[in-house]
Amino acid sequence: MNFLEVNKVSIFFGGLAAIKDVSFVLNQGEILGLIGPNGAGKTTLFNVLNGFYRPSRGEVRFKGEKVSGFKPHRICRLGIARTFQVVKPLQRMSVLDNVITSAFVRAGGKRQAEKIARDALEFTGLFADRDAISKSLPLGKRKRLEIARALATQPELLLLDESFAGLNPSELDVSMGIVRQIKDKGITIMIIEHHMRVIMALSDRIVVLNYGEKIAEGAPQEIRNNAQVVEAYLGDSQNA
Repeated sequence: MNFLEVNKVSIFFGGLAAIKDVSFVLNQGEILGLIGPNGAGKTTLFNVLNGFYRPSRGEVRFKGEKVSGFKPHRICRLGIARTFQVVKPLQRMSVLDNVITSAFVRAGGKRQAEKIARDALEFTGLFADRDAISKSLPLGKRKRLEIARALATQPELLLLDESFAGLNPSELDVSMGIVRQIKDKGITIMIIEHHMRVIMALSDRIVVLNYGEKIAEGAPQEIRNNAQVVEAYLGDSQNA
């Protein structure tokens, strides 16, 4: 049984195919990178995986169960969490309360939710900021807060949508370390990212989309040397 299986998934908006017949398998315990030019369908695919969009055809299976068509809250309870490209914390709430809110997905009460939230903030290096109002955090910490909120749902699979965008080099290193620690905890990860240094360093395998279609899949070095990928994407991104 595959951990996550995407089988010939397509999604159409009017007559436009945002994703067309995309298939791949994500193995438990690995980090799978998802790359491609802007507009390639990466975030749209994440929206299918976590239930925001129902595929026009094809299916998604998680641990053998067909989940395509399930609502996002149901998919989250099954163990799939995600971050968002544009971080939107509950801006007037404290950092801790933001994470407590997410922890209620599984927590049986306030005390348990607070324990889960505090652990997530310790893990992501935000515990010292727990009483700060979330909108006051700089971008790097808001990105980590987004990860902490996702971790508080206690996922088995974490979908990271450009969690490194806009970070400076030292912030990149901190966040890469956190992602590696997440993997060490046994959580499977799928990551959308434009920073090639990040995606090549973290990924066990990479799937490449272009115009909504999968054009390549393989180990980082295979992808780096794939002429079709270089032409479509990497030629403009090698120094990103």
